[in-house]
Amino acid sequence: MPKRKQEKSREDEEEEEGSETDTQNRIQVDFEFFDPNPDIDFVALKRLITQLFQSDADLLKPHDLAELILSQPLVGTTVKTDGRESDPYAFLTVLNMHIHKDNPAIKAIAQYALSKSTADPSLHNTLRSILESETSSHLGFIFSERLVNMPVEVIPHMYRMLADEIQWACDDSEPYHFSHFLVLSRTYTLSDEEAEAGLSFPQQPKRRKGAPTPSNAGGIFTFHHEDQCIQQVASHSLNYSLSNALPRENESFGLEQGGRLMLFPAVELPQLVLNLMATFPQPSQ
Repeated sequence: MPKRKQEKSREDEEEEEGSETDTQNRIQVDFEFFDPNPDIDFVALKRLITQLFQSDADLLKPHDLAELILSQPLVGTTVKTDGRESDPYAFLTVLNMHIHKDNPAIKAIAQYALSKSTADPSLHNTLRSILESETSSHLGFIFSERLVNMPVEVIPHMYRMLADEIQWACDDSEPYHFSHFLVLSRTYTLSDEEAEAGLSFPQQPKRRKGAPTPSNAGGIFTFHHEDQCIQQVASHSLNYSLSNALPRENESFGLEQGGRLMLFPAVELPQLVLNLMATFPQPSQ
């Protein structure tokens, strides 16, 4: 059974306010929220893992990570559009990096995060201290990825359900007591010329009233619009280059991609959920 169904209107092209064709360009899509399905989701999940880690994916053991994620089907959420037996279009879960420290994927993620964080000594030392801690409060790795055309409005509900599931697991004495959460996201870089030309990928969500207008200057942008809310509660945030990135030649097609590492205290999770709900509210029907 689905956890929840969300009906949402999605447009094929960027919305133009006041357009006479606005209602003609809408496609009605039902998004259903499910627990992870070990029998169905492996191939699609592995594909999402590879998408998240990009050219560094082989360093982070996608096969082992997918198996580990699906070994805990009572924590985490998938989003599908054609029932439980269909492929997930979005995935969100958390893994205990202490309990699973000997898993090849968790080992690789810990080493990767420590390696990338050397550019920020404060972050590096904090992360190392948490990973080496012998207390009962552990580091949770939040895995979050979705297809590029999935609307960000599904994310607040996924984080809300994750927060509930973590609390329920703790109430049942399961190992989900975390002091911090680690998030790895993906970014891309635009030159000033590309930004001025209006290049944006993925499409920007419709902003709520009063939200700041994005700058037209070039720089680092995120594939995950929810990063802005995570950064608001994060104690540390660091953009990094991919280890296996291919150099982007002048005039070449494509994006120069990178990664973002964010660390935030577990006590901030409820506030993060509130921020996400306020920033990306479900559109009215």
